[in-house]
Amino acid sequence: MNDYIIRATAANDQIRAFAAVTTEMVETAREHHNTSPVATAALGRLLTAGAMMGSMMKGEKDVLTLQIKAGGPLQGITVTADSQGNIKGYVGNPDVCIPANSKGKLDVAGAVGPGFLTVIKDMVLKEPYSGQVMLQTCEIAEDLTYYFATSEQVPSAVGLGVLMNKNNTVRQAGGFIVQLMPFAEEEVISRLEQNVQKINSVTNLLEEGHTPESLLEKVLEGFDMQINEKMDTRFHCNCSKERVAKALISIGRKELNEMIQEGKPIEMNCHFCNTNYNFTVEELKEILRRCK
Repeated sequence: MNDYIIRATAANDQIRAFAAVTTEMVETAREHHNTSPVATAALGRLLTAGAMMGSMMKGEKDVLTLQIKAGGPLQGITVTADSQGNIKGYVGNPDVCIPANSKGKLDVAGAVGPGFLTVIKDMVLKEPYSGQVMLQTCEIAEDLTYYFATSEQVPSAVGLGVLMNKNNTVRQAGGFIVQLMPFAEEEVISRLEQNVQKINSVTNLLEEGHTPESLLEKVLEGFDMQINEKMDTRFHCNCSKERVAKALISIGRKELNEMIQEGKPIEMNCHFCNTNYNFTVEELKEILRRCK
């Protein structure tokens, strides 16, 4: 089954909701970065959230960036998404390996550590919107719930999960974001809170065979739900040798000259997808010629 996101409304538009299955996306990220299980779980949670939050944006060129800067051994996470379901991301230390938490599960909070979550929305024509919150639990879902409430003043519930196979490949990944509109009635708020409290594990539900549609049906039990959109989502990096060459132009003539003087080819790496690009001395000279 291809990964996809659904967008829905419920309770006469008093609730808007998103759900996604992202197993292939997170597995692709794991393959690109060769992440350890706990690094895969942390990156996978933020990728899943980023995909759903990216789908909230309207413009074709809108870009969302989620950045966690924290003091744990993971050394932070960066994720970027567009409004068409394309997403990419990386962690600072893909090899991090720490003991399981007290529940015997991957210790994502311990790997992430205390720090900050920053959300940047670049809507091209306007100044980018940026909101930042201190991490509350370092488990990512709860931190995003806190972000929505404090930075965007939108009461929300976020559920995210990544389940690994014993061979360290991704078995399940997905999540949901449910948000209350400003005009939501007390009765709606109360019932939604009760529903969310009953959901203790997104990965358990995915293991039971739940789809994004049935995941939302569970979260929105007792409400009339209308699915408004379904969108494919995937791990996709738009880097290319030409784009990397443009980045080399931006570093300036002096630095390029120094590279050329060394007389050796150079290798540039894309953080987002871990692809390496090699440039010969002749190619560097051509890039220098294009420098103004």
